[in-house]
Amino acid sequence: MLPALRTATLALVLAGAALPAVAQTRIEALGLSLTATPTLATDYLFRGISQTRNRPAVQGTLEALHDSGFYLGAFVSNLGFAGTNARQEVDALAGYRFTLGGINWDIGAIYYSYPGYSRPNPAAYNLDYIEGAVRANREFGPVTVSAAVNVSPNFFGQSGTGVYLESGLDVKLPLDFTASGRLAYQWIQREPRFGTPDYLWYSIGIAREIPGGIVLGLGYYGTDIERRNCSGGQKICDERVLFTISRKF
Repeated sequence: MLPALRTATLALVLAGAALPAVAQTRIEALGLSLTATPTLATDYLFRGISQTRNRPAVQGTLEALHDSGFYLGAFVSNLGFAGTNARQEVDALAGYRFTLGGINWDIGAIYYSYPGYSRPNPAAYNLDYIEGAVRANREFGPVTVSAAVNVSPNFFGQSGTGVYLESGLDVKLPLDFTASGRLAYQWIQREPRFGTPDYLWYSIGIAREIPGGIVLGLGYYGTDIERRNCSGGQKICDERVLFTISRKF
């Protein structure tokens, strides 16, 4: 799954690719593997910023992966943007995964949509947007190093070109724990429309699969955005601890 699909967040933001796949449904005649991952989280963080105004989130990820490497997917979550009637997010994904030169690649696109949202007046901004994304990772024994770049021609809230760079590190530890770290930067062409200046975000965390295929994750997230520069002084850019519980079917 592409990082921009909520590295945040998406099902195992802390564990990334380092945790094993728990289960999946195979359709041999079509060469398809189907997976569904429901997730409960104490917050919905997208690139370090709360999308639920510091409230819990119920999320789900669906994916159909063909043996050729092509895949289709979807992500859903509740959310709450101040000053809008947006209450849910539904994202669509498509891409291609392959290995070249010992590196695992994931190239695709994500369409972010907010069903039910209506602009309060003709001058208000549209929220939907699309991103192209490239992710790469390579394993060195128990360590997985990753990098990603996402580009949007018209980022969230019609804020112009958005460019996102992310680096990651996942380390398998004794007793089946996985430690993870992320460091990333988001550039935004029209900062006032987005609500924050260009910013850096980071996270460190640990995750473990427990009996029943359930994965528990605990992480610490933060940004370099000052409170006064965070969408009118909101607390959604502050440092915080995030707890997630998920299971792949």
